[in-house]
Amino acid sequence: MLGIIGGSGVYNIEGLANTRWVKAASSFGEPSDEVLIGELPIGELQSQPIAFLPRHGRGHKIPPSEINFRANIDAMKRLGVTDIVSVSAVGSLHESLSPGMFVIVDQFIDRTFAREKSFFGSGLVAHVSMAHPVCHRLGDHLYAAAQQTGISVVRGGTYLVMEGPQFSSLAESELYRSWKCDVIGMTNMPEAKLAREAEICYATVAMVTDYDCWHPDHDNVTVEAIVKVLLANADKARSLVKTVAPLVHRDAKACDCGCRSALQYAIITAPEARDAKMVEKLSAVAGRMLKNS
Repeated sequence: MLGIIGGSGVYNIEGLANTRWVKAASSFGEPSDEVLIGELPIGELQSQPIAFLPRHGRGHKIPPSEINFRANIDAMKRLGVTDIVSVSAVGSLHESLSPGMFVIVDQFIDRTFAREKSFFGSGLVAHVSMAHPVCHRLGDHLYAAAQQTGISVVRGGTYLVMEGPQFSSLAESELYRSWKCDVIGMTNMPEAKLAREAEICYATVAMVTDYDCWHPDHDNVTVEAIVKVLLANADKARSLVKTVAPLVHRDAKACDCGCRSALQYAIITAPEARDAKMVEKLSAVAGRMLKNS
């Protein structure tokens, strides 16, 4: 199942059938919203199941720091999602990445500090690798789909994730540029880390809406400016999802993807020392490993 996490404008895809909003369960509290389940026809007698989750809730009710990222990823895992495409608005830190362009991100710098960043904790400890924080296979599919649909896209880039909800100061923006970051946003961490812990393939489509505040020839970022570009990008995002769905569905190598075995050697707590309540809480996220040990 292909999961999409992003704004409400992405969900109105032409041809999406058998749609229903489902209240998804989670051991980690309430997800951002109900999940829209549907199917996209991808050929004769074939369809790709898709699950859409509004990251901020319908109507954009939840600020970045208050998103229950753990509940969102846990809920997607329980629904059977195997691949997540994160569709996110970002600011550009490079002249060449202009508003309206898409970036298929391959790295993150996490500058958030007020969020729960792991499913694991006291009583059940695990350490997953985040050296390569997104699924390269899924990123390739997204890049191919963007090219097929005529979207101006760049393959690869570093996403600086800030806490927010305020935008950057000029000094911060220039600092991140000196770190060779490409885009800046508020939502993909700890989302990517949690997807890795849940053994879900994860990739980010970063939609550039502005130049943050560093560019001397452009006004400082405002919500009004962002929304204007977001509306223009909505059609592109819907086309991208519709085009990438059959590529994901037909990927014969998906089952062998390393993202789906991220916990293989990550859990360090000895079986006899594991907290029973934590084991139960992680039944979806880590059930593959815990039930056999």
